[in-house]
Amino acid sequence: MTEEDLPVGISLTRVFDAPRERVWSEWTEPEAFADWFGGPTCEIPLDTVSMDVRPGGAWKLTMYAPPNRHRIDWWGEFRVVEPPERLVFTISDQPGDDLFDLIVVVLTDLGDGRTEMQFEQRGFGGPERYEAAKRGWGGFFDRMTERLA
Repeated sequence: MTEEDLPVGISLTRVFDAPRERVWSEWTEPEAFADWFGGPTCEIPLDTVSMDVRPGGAWKLTMYAPPNRHRIDWWGEFRVVEPPERLVFTISDQPGDDLFDLIVVVLTDLGDGRTEMQFEQRGFGGPERYEAAKRGWGGFFDRMTERLA
């Protein structure tokens, strides 16, 4: 299934005061990704993060979320890796399930050390699921903004 086959569930745009290469690193380096993914309330131990950033490469991590450190195992596969411009990967928190969403990240150099990030999550979730995911990603990207400041 290609990204064009999946309906868009979330579409967000953010502008960061950071060069495109630095924003790209936030998505592709385990230490950075573990720090912002999950926002300020979740813990992602670095030793649980694995990222083989190439087409067909796998990624996974374990997140501990409130309340009571609820364990969530995230995983997926990189589909498109075009540094530092475009990243497409699958994402799921349902082990053993073939259902996944697709994340599409496009980074545009705006000049003056600023980068626009266009983010889409595509899949088959309903409106409530995507509304919750949109709030979640918003918090994650707030944390990324702090890291890039």
